[in-house]
Amino acid sequence: MNLTENISEGLRSIASNRLRTILTSAIIAIGITSLVGILTAIDGIQASLESGLGSLGANTFDIEGPNMFRRFGGRAEKQVPPIDFRQAMIFKRRFPYKASISVSAMITGAAQVKYASKKTNPNTQLVGVDDTYLAVKGSKLAQGRNFTENDLVNSLNVAIIGSELVNTLFERNVSPEGKEISVLGTRFKVIGVLEKKGSLNGAGDDRLVLIPLNVGRALAGGRALTFDITSTVEGSKDPDVVIGEARGLMRQIRQDPLGRPDSFRIIRADELAKELEENTNVLRIGGFGIGFITLLGAAIALMNIMLVSVTERTREIGIRKSLGATPQRIREQFLIEAIVICVLGGLGGILLGLGIGNLISMVVSQGKGGFVVPWFWMMMGIIVCVAVGLFSGIYPAFKASRLDPIEALRYE
Repeated sequence: MNLTENISEGLRSIASNRLRTILTSAIIAIGITSLVGILTAIDGIQASLESGLGSLGANTFDIEGPNMFRRFGGRAEKQVPPIDFRQAMIFKRRFPYKASISVSAMITGAAQVKYASKKTNPNTQLVGVDDTYLAVKGSKLAQGRNFTENDLVNSLNVAIIGSELVNTLFERNVSPEGKEISVLGTRFKVIGVLEKKGSLNGAGDDRLVLIPLNVGRALAGGRALTFDITSTVEGSKDPDVVIGEARGLMRQIRQDPLGRPDSFRIIRADELAKELEENTNVLRIGGFGIGFITLLGAAIALMNIMLVSVTERTREIGIRKSLGATPQRIREQFLIEAIVICVLGGLGGILLGLGIGNLISMVVSQGKGGFVVPWFWMMMGIIVCVAVGLFSGIYPAFKASRLDPIEALRYE
């Protein structure tokens, strides 16, 4: 009996036990679904975040104040003061490159917004910004307009709100433009609505109220605010040179002594992308581990089913051996059956994992993620299926090939 005939015999055996084949393939499919589904979801979420970061140029960076005590020489020093309004404006004026520079300040992260009889939970971010904030941050308006120079100079009580607040405060088909909302006891006229952005870290990018910077400073009263600076340098300047200039200028403005660390943080957009890649790599390892454990359980179940199959077909094995089938051909038949069952289950698992993974990605990214087809993980899924088939089928195959033909023929 040649290899082709052996393959045909193995496939006929699978077809003659359809229910067992379907149930066994379902076990493998569940394992592959968990593996491909998790990894597809991670790739989809990463693609969604990278598309958001892609709107920021390579020469985009943030300068933020410290949020902890500074250490030097192994001992804690006094708390470093935040970047104040004067320092931020000096940087904006003196930065040597042609750039779009935005200055903003978080007024509070626990504001409650009211409109008529409706109100939000006290978890809304209230941020004071200038007219370049939206462009520099890569945010877009779904409707309405941006702040103008008149709004900023005259400190008008106008606001741009996030999409989540629109759904919470206003009825369906009711435009929020021109409506007045109340935040921290002050009324603001809504002039624009931000496009839905979504958030994976609970920061609430859609749960946001933007107001003119000077209005925000007035609402803070005597409380010291931390002002953040976001810059996008025009042209194809060397990012390292740009960051170096910004660091040197900011150290001069902050009067940081020589030999001491910066009293501020510079965060580059490309560094965020690198950090994102590192985090998703860790998630991939975890997802692969979870899928591997699931597949290990499926492999053990498949091995048990193949052992039962060997027992049930003992007489058939004896007949084949008496007709001249070699132990190698017997092993090949059972290995082929195990591999085909795994591949059938793997194909079904890949399709399920592809759908479930993209669904999870769309839900987590709030509709911003595109449909991802992870060809690498799909190929890995098929390879893993073949490996599982070999692992699960090799022992039952050897057991079948070692049966004594005379004893096998006597088996009832």
